[in-house]
Amino acid sequence: MSDFGTATLDLRGKADFRPLFQEPVPKLTEFWNRLIHHNALCVYFFLMTAVIYGQTKIDISGTVEWDRMEINAAVSLDLASANIRLPTGRTQGEELIGAEYIALIRPHILSIPVDSSLTIEDYIEAGNFSLLRAEGLALSARAVPPSLSPDFTKLKAQYTISIAGISAEFIRHTRPAETRRVLIPAPTTSYTGIIIMAAEELPVHGMKALSLTLPCLFPKIWDTDMNLIYERNMLEVQNPRSPMVRYAAAEGIFRPTPSGLSPELSALVGDKPLRIIARGVFGKRPTDPIIDREDALTIISSEENRRLLREGKVVIVLNDEVLQDEF
Repeated sequence: MSDFGTATLDLRGKADFRPLFQEPVPKLTEFWNRLIHHNALCVYFFLMTAVIYGQTKIDISGTVEWDRMEINAAVSLDLASANIRLPTGRTQGEELIGAEYIALIRPHILSIPVDSSLTIEDYIEAGNFSLLRAEGLALSARAVPPSLSPDFTKLKAQYTISIAGISAEFIRHTRPAETRRVLIPAPTTSYTGIIIMAAEELPVHGMKALSLTLPCLFPKIWDTDMNLIYERNMLEVQNPRSPMVRYAAAEGIFRPTPSGLSPELSALVGDKPLRIIARGVFGKRPTDPIIDREDALTIISSEENRRLLREGKVVIVLNDEVLQDEF
């Protein structure tokens, strides 16, 4: 006889299946008991977590600083709301901050614009970047150990994420693409860097509107004939953590120095940069400066000047209003 019993036939010819279910099935019963117990525990811990974190006040604030190429964030925990008492509970508070940091900073990383049309979140949704890699960027942050507020009511930790490190994750090529050339090069001199001044409102190509140029990881540069002069695949990859462009405020290019530049910009573009005034801006999100065709020819007519693009010796001067984005 099997574990399930046998069926019998009554006098009317109808099968009686009751014996099939009268005997217990030990293995099956044990399986269902374990499953129910496991699910009950999951529900319990979920509810307890919801209760704890629903009461706990933990938040994040910070700034995306495009001129410094950094994201600076602070995570603050209200100790009383988490029922943490000092000094014994300090370690618990630090662990809670560390556990919640990824979830708190994630939306601000995902909202970083990669180019004029897509954010990091868009790349993830399209399957071209993983959420795990995005969270890895958060984990790469330089962290300052949590410290107590002067009134001992809050515990705060500081984090700094390199924007250049973020952009390096989106460099996929192994060799730089060729920069545009011309059949008849224009007479030009060699420069040590390129500065594009785009701090004022500019005409948006294809629209009857003006806009400030906005920052992103990989802006393109176009000329007034809408020829593409510079894009991310032209960048050399020997140092992938070197950004495609640097952003600066106007004050950085009007200094009382021989080059007129701040020391940081001078180290990047040298003492004899080509200064260009942007004539317009392009893109669904207006991130791409448009320069005069003559200025574009100055760049692409010389191998020395084309090399400036490959080496990322490009500065775009933006309005102070867009260089820092608070959250």
